[in-house]
Amino acid sequence: MKRGSTLFLRIAVFIIGAPVLALGIYGLYYLMKNPANPDYAHILYPIVIGMYISVIPFFGALLQAFKLLSYIDKNQAFSGLSVTALKKIKLFAFTISGVYVIVLPFVAMVAELDDAPGLIIIGMVPIFAPFVIAVFAALLQRLLQEAITIKSENDLTV
Repeated sequence: MKRGSTLFLRIAVFIIGAPVLALGIYGLYYLMKNPANPDYAHILYPIVIGMYISVIPFFGALLQAFKLLSYIDKNQAFSGLSVTALKKIKLFAFTISGVYVIVLPFVAMVAELDDAPGLIIIGMVPIFAPFVIAVFAALLQRLLQEAITIKSENDLTV
């Protein structure tokens, strides 16, 4: 397969990761210069800490996506390496969802203090989006594993 065939996807992964990195660096700098309101600090800081913790598995998943694209470029898409990359993406996505499940009670407290019940629904988006990605990665992992099994059985009979 041509090396440039996955170039668009590589650029997309970079475009997804660059703003998260920039906002993380700028957000930390902004937070140090402008601390949260003392009345809300005990609620807001756990949310911000949860957001920064979720960046670690986010970039881990992006790294695995880059590896998966490189396997596709090297004609190793139907290999155990691809299955392992999908498994790691699944685990990273479940980890991100788990972090935001822990953060959700703090979001509910902020929603109650500000009388903004819609904030809870917005706080559930970071739980369900990675969960959907994890389920999709698990499905792809299973299908790829079955394809590898079928391919190895065909190689044995030939």
